[in-house]
Amino acid sequence: DPERLVIDPPIVLLVEDEPLLLELAATLIEEAGFAALQAGDADAALSLLETRSDIAVLFTDIDMPGSMDGLKLAQLAHHRWPLIATLVVSGKLRPPASELPPNGAFMAKPYRGAALITRLRSLVGKSDVTP
Repeated sequence: DPERLVIDPPIVLLVEDEPLLLELAATLIEEAGFAALQAGDADAALSLLETRSDIAVLFTDIDMPGSMDGLKLAQLAHHRWPLIATLVVSGKLRPPASELPPNGAFMAKPYRGAALITRLRSLVGKSDVTP
C-alpha cells in the first residue's frame, strides 16, 4: 500500500489486561525485531491510537474489562485507522471471521511464540523483520 507510512521496526500496540502476559508478549515481540507499545485496556489503547500515527498492528485480547472488549476495539480501530492490521487473541472465545476486521486475524491462546511472530510478520507484510 503506497499510502502506508513505513516504520522500521514495525510498531505493535499490545492490549492485554493481564500484566504478566502483556510483559511476556512485549518481550517476545521486541526480541523478534518489532517495537511494542503496551495498553492494559481498550481505553488506553485508543488514547495511544489517537496520538500516534506509526502503529502497524493492533494486537488485542478479546476478554478485557472496561468500556469495550477486544473485538469491539478491533472493529473501531479498523473503522478509524483502516491501514492498521489487527491480531485478535483469546483463550475462551473463537469469533467468526465475519466479526474480525477485513485486515484482521485471530489466534487462540495459548499461542506459541514462533507462530505469533510469523503471523505478525505476515500482517505487516514483512518476512524480514529481524532483531
